[in-house]
Amino acid sequence: MKSTIYISTLLFIAMLSACVGEDFFGLSPYGNIKSIEVSNQASQAVINTDERTVSIEMPPGVDLNELSIQVISLSSFATSDKGIGDQLNLNSDEEIKVTAENGQVINWTIKANIASSTPQLKDADFNTWYQTSGGYFEPGENAETTIWGTGNPGTQILNLLATTRLELSDGNYAVKMETLDNGPIAGAFGTPISSGSVFAGKFDKDKIDPSNPEAAIDFGTPFAGRPNKMNVKYRYQPGEVNKDKDGNELPDGDQCDIYAFLEVRLSDKIQRLATAWFRSGDVQTELKDLELDFTYGALDGSFPDYMKPENGLYVSADSAKFVLPTHLTFVASSSFAGAQFAGAIGSELVVDDVVLIYE
Repeated sequence: MKSTIYISTLLFIAMLSACVGEDFFGLSPYGNIKSIEVSNQASQAVINTDERTVSIEMPPGVDLNELSIQVISLSSFATSDKGIGDQLNLNSDEEIKVTAENGQVINWTIKANIASSTPQLKDADFNTWYQTSGGYFEPGENAETTIWGTGNPGTQILNLLATTRLELSDGNYAVKMETLDNGPIAGAFGTPISSGSVFAGKFDKDKIDPSNPEAAIDFGTPFAGRPNKMNVKYRYQPGEVNKDKDGNELPDGDQCDIYAFLEVRLSDKIQRLATAWFRSGDVQTELKDLELDFTYGALDGSFPDYMKPENGLYVSADSAKFVLPTHLTFVASSSFAGAQFAGAIGSELVVDDVVLIYE
């Protein structure tokens, strides 16, 4: 009974923390655009809440006349005069009117600028970190603008941080990911470990599900480039004993995962455009450059099944030769099966300097 109460208390804390945001007692005056994506967007929108502006990068050559809103989220209880599916003409500045719960109308200006044809991921050198309200650090300038997420918002309720910043030299940081023991109570409920991870995307506290770590993660960031390769610095030390979620020792050792997908997302359909993947349990004691090729189009039988999209959908062979992606997903994890609570306690992966290579 005490164990059940303890776990229930943790879940309550998690749900309560998910509801904390723009706190206000009474009718809320907040009328912010918190996120927005439009069709063919090249990178994450830059939102300035002080000036009420949104800057959106668009790839060269894209027709700006009729862009549709794919995603828009606002302050709690706020509404706007434009929503998902509505059109924007960003040949000139557009305006979106957001009405706060208290009736105040805030005018937001939406601007477009032309992106590089060879884009990189923002803050992919991992030298910039911000301190969260919980006191721990996450990669990026701040929670609103970062493209990076970790599983820390879920594990910190257990006083665990499986992903931390590692200072390699003065002012030069990397991401350290470690597979941690969640303790006997969590283990009794089939969640014995937390694997360290960093990903391009967002951790959504509103979707926390202790039995499914990935349920709270919205993977991917807007992206419009066609890199040939990806270079990552990494080092890896697997833990000694690899176990499944039930505590059974597995015949094979733990392995790290480092991978990236280019995707085309239209409506609710996600199609894979290109894949780059590294999975290994080999010990690598020093930071080493790892160069991965992007394979465009469908993956044939020579590739392992784990590299293939779960929904089985790829862009057509013809489109794969020229189409731009709409999103890029990057993931690195200290235990490849961490989402299934399998891994070796003590597995440690360090990642730094993610660079996309164009030829």
